[in-house]
Amino acid sequence: MPFAILPSRRTLQQWWQACSVYTEKRVLAILFLGFSSGLPLALTFSTLSVWLSEEGVSKTSIGLFALTGIPYTFKFLWSPLIDQLSLPWLCQKWGRRRSWALLTQVALLISLLLLGFSQPNDNPLTTAGLALLVAFWSASQDIVIDAYRVEILQERQYGAGAAIYVLGYRLGMLLSGAGALFLATYYGWTITYTVMALFMGVGILTIVLNPEPQTHQQRGTVLHTTPVPLWFTAWCQLPGRRGRLMHWIAKAVIAPFSDFTHREGWLIVLLFILFYKLGDSLAGVMSNPFYLELGFSKIEIATISKLFGLAATLLGSVVGGVMVSRLSIMKSLLYCGILQMLSNLMFVVLAQSGHNLTALTLTIAIENFSGGMGTSAFVAYLSSLCNIAYTATQYALLSSFMAFGRTLLASMGGSLADQMSWTLFFLLTTVAALPGLALLWLMTRRFVANPHSDQEQLDEPA
Repeated sequence: MPFAILPSRRTLQQWWQACSVYTEKRVLAILFLGFSSGLPLALTFSTLSVWLSEEGVSKTSIGLFALTGIPYTFKFLWSPLIDQLSLPWLCQKWGRRRSWALLTQVALLISLLLLGFSQPNDNPLTTAGLALLVAFWSASQDIVIDAYRVEILQERQYGAGAAIYVLGYRLGMLLSGAGALFLATYYGWTITYTVMALFMGVGILTIVLNPEPQTHQQRGTVLHTTPVPLWFTAWCQLPGRRGRLMHWIAKAVIAPFSDFTHREGWLIVLLFILFYKLGDSLAGVMSNPFYLELGFSKIEIATISKLFGLAATLLGSVVGGVMVSRLSIMKSLLYCGILQMLSNLMFVVLAQSGHNLTALTLTIAIENFSGGMGTSAFVAYLSSLCNIAYTATQYALLSSFMAFGRTLLASMGGSLADQMSWTLFFLLTTVAALPGLALLWLMTRRFVANPHSDQEQLDEPA
């Protein structure tokens, strides 16, 4: 019968229930925190570079401003401080997670105001220093928000939380990118950065109106049973302050590493994190040079990327979040990973089509849609790997490792593209997705890669 292929009423109800997770209060809170995380990024990169160009700063100096992104790469170095230290007075009033979030957000607001009042043409070093300060507080805010997101949500909400975080992050980047350029055209850069700084109030208000995770409130009573290496245990027995310092380092720095490396198959998990989005990253690095070589103008690329690319990414993120809620994290990673791999074949189709706007639109839409799905499932997986006792430290480490694969390994894309045709290159990026999928299959066959079943969230969603 023709209607046999339609989903049953029960199936539709199940999918509707999976979608309803997006209306829960704490999931919605992650939308605004994602916005707060995405807002500062462009203000120290692409938007700032436009301001510097207008002020007559040399291209060499503008290139060096990219170094202001260093805090995002090395944020794991100070994540143990944010994870374990309590801020005086603020912690008593707001809790450890919320107090750190408020500190970083207020510091970001002030840093953005100062950056907006700097004079790049007269004193570029001051502007660079303030941009570095913004990046530092932005990376620190990311540490706190990632930990807060993991701790305040239940595991069934991880997919929706990841998807809606990506949505908020993209909206924040859109405001500080295209929105900031629009404001600067009519009102100047000082007013633009002042307005962007005031938008940090969205994150501040979200933290104030939402609770401290109960799991974090109770972590002072949790016994840290993670084994610390014997060679370091001896240092913890030193008398006085040195012993107390070494004991703190053991709990804040050594224990998160040790906890992770005592899990079954931890090395395979790290390799999976490294390779899961390799094919997607290789294709993404060379996509714009590919489009330009086919004869597409910058306006055509930007217009289609903004309209269809952004919409497809956001839609893919939501669909990926629903899949995680409906199917499980591991199945979602598999299905999304296969779609990511196959989407690279659209670049092959475009290479054969040449300068064809329809083919370009389909390529960008399909690639961004599958990438959004994969990102939601992947972020949900990284969240599930974190031990509640060391959430901020472990998530910072895992996300840094993910960024390492995305940047260092994908940087080989240009060299590969120089040595072969575009068709062959994008076929190679499709094959590059196979190691991650093979590792995922191995994990599902040999051990449960999802972490701590004994660490269920103690608080129910409001």
